[in-house]
Amino acid sequence: MENLEKAIEAIKEILPNLQLLENEPMRDHTSFKIGGPVRALAAPSSVDSLSKICYILKKYKIAPMMLGNGTNLLCPDEGMNDLFMMSTEKLQNMFLLPDGSIYAEAGVSLAKLATFAQQNGLTGLEFASGIPGTVGGGAIMNAGAYGGELKDCIQSIVFYYLPEQRLYEIDNEHCTFGYRHSIFQQMGGCVILSAVFHLEAGDKDEISAKMRDFNERRRDKQPLDLPSAGSAFRRPEGHYAAQLIDEAGLRGYSVGGAQVSEKHAGFIVNTGNATSHDVYELMDHVRHTVYDKFNVALAPEIIILPPDFKLEDNLPDVPLHNVAVNDMNFSGDTEKK
Repeated sequence: MENLEKAIEAIKEILPNLQLLENEPMRDHTSFKIGGPVRALAAPSSVDSLSKICYILKKYKIAPMMLGNGTNLLCPDEGMNDLFMMSTEKLQNMFLLPDGSIYAEAGVSLAKLATFAQQNGLTGLEFASGIPGTVGGGAIMNAGAYGGELKDCIQSIVFYYLPEQRLYEIDNEHCTFGYRHSIFQQMGGCVILSAVFHLEAGDKDEISAKMRDFNERRRDKQPLDLPSAGSAFRRPEGHYAAQLIDEAGLRGYSVGGAQVSEKHAGFIVNTGNATSHDVYELMDHVRHTVYDKFNVALAPEIIILPPDFKLEDNLPDVPLHNVAVNDMNFSGDTEKK
């Protein structure tokens, strides 16, 4: 804790204009609307500011956690007084590259990215139009829906590796994308900054119609009127989590303010006053019941905090390309003295 306090003071001195929220309730930054205060939440507006923050955090041996839209997080009610969180919400640049690919920074929402692709007559991201995450978070989780995944259209990713204080670019082939998996989940201190998306040319009207169809299906089937963190459990091999939960008789089952959605059994919703412990207990009950009835183990898709990663150098042995800070297209630094 002493090191964290020193790091916060050093960051405030070096970047006095940085948006740095202290003892900030995470219920205000997650789609679940659950969670107590995190010790500090920073939102740098440029890679230069981000690198300065990371330099100080490494100096004091602090491992930050990155925050996108907070759409798949469950934060503890008691808060996380020893956690420094860093948001990518201000990294919003997005444009077409000369070869027709799309460059998008980590804070760009997947819905905005899909719309940008449609406006430029590019097909392949229609499935992402209703996913409530960001480019950064989506890349880490290999977000997908309706048969599409980000791995199908990501060409390369640039990330900041805090243990080495360096920028790297990695191509799709070496991201080890799988179902809700990527290589970035294995790297503590990895901050995704941007991605390049390679898409095919398509008809704007057809792309738009496909996006409308996906979004109408979401509205019809998913409980979008209540706070949730998306699908509560990963799809087990050979099964569908929602179907197993439904057949186990758990649709509508609740613990406190947390409930298995009556509209879609794959979602756990906050009916208004759910605590993190309500959700923990409900998820535990669902997992035990499904296993007892069907001998199938459900794994959470929701990321349950606090994290257990450490600031250790564990860069994978895959081809990486060094990237210079001045080669990036980040917004200007407005946080210096």
